[in-house]
Amino acid sequence: MPEINTDHPDEQQVQLLAEMCILINENDNKIGAETKKNCHLNENIEKGLLHRAFSVFLFNTENKLLLQQRSDAKITFPGCFTNTYCNHPLSNPGELEENGALGVRQAAQRWLKAEPGIPLAEQNSIWGEHEIDYILFVRKNVTLNPDPNEIKSYCLVSKEELKELREKSKTFLFIWWDNLNHLNQFVDHEKIYRM
Repeated sequence: MPEINTDHPDEQQVQLLAEMCILINENDNKIGAETKKNCHLNENIEKGLLHRAFSVFLFNTENKLLLQQRSDAKITFPGCFTNTYCNHPLSNPGELEENGALGVRQAAQRWLKAEPGIPLAEQNSIWGEHEIDYILFVRKNVTLNPDPNEIKSYCLVSKEELKELREKSKTFLFIWWDNLNHLNQFVDHEKIYRM
């Protein structure tokens, strides 16, 4: 696992840590705002600091999932593989809209265009995750133009290939994957799965 080097961090990544995330309680009710940096420091996570996030899972028409490897320039979890894209809605009027998760969807559209270039967990003792994560699915063949400061590489994998990569296959992802044509049955903006 790559080491985190905070001695000479990438300036763009430092600026991103100053963005204001939406602080929430355990029921996903907004209670304030805090910098992305402070939201991901384990010392604050241990105090119960919780923030809103989203994860995008993009499948092509062959039902292959797009995974990304985070850039080595990233301060949190550099070089690690993750879903297609994950980030945070920011504490601004457009991304605070909760009706139908509109703010989260607007944030996802903004970020998907910026990082992978798609047109319209704790790693160490310093950084971690403690968030309520909105899950968004996209089914579309896309041409990527990723920002190298955000994404080191990417690949498309089948469900079987991903199961080979990950021993714990009894997660939500595989239930959703088996139902890509019927995802509406899983839409529930009121239910929070506690893991």
